[in-house]
Amino acid sequence: MHAADPPVCREETLAVALLLAFAGGYLDTYTWITHGVLANAQTTNLVFLWVHATAAQWQQAFHFVPPLFAFFVGVVIAAWLRRAAGGRVGQISLLVEIGMLILVGILHNRVPQIAGTLGISMVAAMQTSIFTRVEGATYSSVMITGNFRQAIEGAFALVRDDPQAGLLRKSCIFMGVCAAFGTGAAAGAFLTERIPAVTLSIPVAALLMVLLLCETSPAPDASRK
Repeated sequence: MHAADPPVCREETLAVALLLAFAGGYLDTYTWITHGVLANAQTTNLVFLWVHATAAQWQQAFHFVPPLFAFFVGVVIAAWLRRAAGGRVGQISLLVEIGMLILVGILHNRVPQIAGTLGISMVAAMQTSIFTRVEGATYSSVMITGNFRQAIEGAFALVRDDPQAGLLRKSCIFMGVCAAFGTGAAAGAFLTERIPAVTLSIPVAALLMVLLLCETSPAPDASRK
């Protein structure tokens, strides 16, 4: 039997995924240029940590500890929010993320390392923990490795004449998320170098748009499976 497709949850729409990926790429570039760490890619931070630690370069190694710790805290907060906030977890998470970025912007000139590495890595952790699906498929808005793999697999399956319904759209969705991430990274690189005082206003605006979409989009019909 072939039932009608279920409605897409507000947090799972393509527009939300693209905006979040843009913000994710932007923040990664911002933290790399400003602080020499990556807010989202904890794999890279961990690799650099151990490269420096094995060379007994302890000061350089410790430089990568704060974002790893902040990411850990952000995941814990997101897990608690999922239990406490129920269906409003996406909106509440976005409000926390927006507030954190505004705070980072305010504190940046006073405590740049703490504000930049801890605050933004926590935002990245919450975003990747709460927003995990786009149109029913698992994705990441803060890194592209898995998205890129799924886009390539989908394209390969199409070339091999896979009859699976919706495969072209799924592949295009993942490629679009990768493109949005790259666009955000490019924008972050361009603006961080030129207008550092207001550079965090761009991801804040993107998250505000996501919040608006989550509030105004129709909720999925609970009676349908």
